[in-house]
Amino acid sequence: MEKNSAKKTVIVVGGSSGIGFETCLRFSNRGWNVVNISRTPCKNSKITNIAADVAAGTAVSDAILSVAREREIHALIYCAGFSMAAPIEYAKETDYRYLFEVNYFGALQAVQAVIPFFKNKCGRIVLVSSLGGEFPISFDSFYSSSKAALEMLCRSAYSELKPYGIKVTGLLPGGTATGFTFKRKVYSDEENKTYAANVNRAVAALANMEQSGMSPAAVAEIIYNIIIEENPPVIRICGVKNTMLRLVSRIMPEKVTLSMNERLYKQ
Repeated sequence: MEKNSAKKTVIVVGGSSGIGFETCLRFSNRGWNVVNISRTPCKNSKITNIAADVAAGTAVSDAILSVAREREIHALIYCAGFSMAAPIEYAKETDYRYLFEVNYFGALQAVQAVIPFFKNKCGRIVLVSSLGGEFPISFDSFYSSSKAALEMLCRSAYSELKPYGIKVTGLLPGGTATGFTFKRKVYSDEENKTYAANVNRAVAALANMEQSGMSPAAVAEIIYNIIIEENPPVIRICGVKNTMLRLVSRIMPEKVTLSMNERLYKQ
């Protein structure tokens, strides 16, 4: 990479597919220098790829530091994610710890790595959370928990980093039609035991909701607009329908919201 390039640089963590891939394309097509950090490369010749596993030690921060040594970084977008469908009773520790490493701790490490370079330089950070952090996803409770934690990290970082000119936004997409649906780790009937039928119904309902949801390109456009906004919000919901759903859920009693959620996942 050229040291004195006039282009702005954005780092996308998890840009090999889905929302992350479309985000890489949006920024590249609009003149940004895009660096993707993921295990699998982004298959676009304009994107610079750095191979790193977000769940492996300091891999993410090491990759970010390697970029910072070459050029100024202007924005960080964290899109990496992992999902697993399993009952709480039988979920394996190795699986849910890996999920949190990808969904939460990887994001935290990435944020920590860019802060020194963003201070007093109007750095921008977008962490892709999920409406699943607001509404529990049946038998995907660890995903919901990690996204709720990520949303709270966004809120805290927004306040802590605001005095230094760093702007942080948590993005909450609803169902989005990507390959993420088909990469979800789903426990077998034998592993799920007495929960098997309920797990299968919930997984099918979730898959249908995702595949009939927003396009990843539409979500990527929202991310781009957040980065270029002068005063981006601390939390941005994707779509009017999802915004209204979140608002209504905050007005209704908790038990009513949970009951609606149970019907959604056919419990």
